Amino acid sequence: MDISSISSTLLASLIWGSIGLSFAIYGKKQKATAPLVGGILLIGISYLIGSALLMSLVGVILVVGIVWGGRYFD
Repeated sequence: MDISSISSTLLASLIWGSIGLSFAIYGKKQKATAPLVGGILLIGISYLIGSALLMSLVGVILVVGIVWGGRYFD
């Protein structure tokens, strides 16, 4: 792994972890299940996925799922 790959993964992890933390806090305060669970999953992908591209793809899919789930299930 070169330094640009490590820095890309670190930046993607920081971004998706921050978005996940925001969703989790929002879900807890509003007592909404979809943002809480989705936020926890977003935090989890920043620890479990080592590729910045794959992490971003999964993150976008999770955000779409959070918005869709919050609109139809909460």
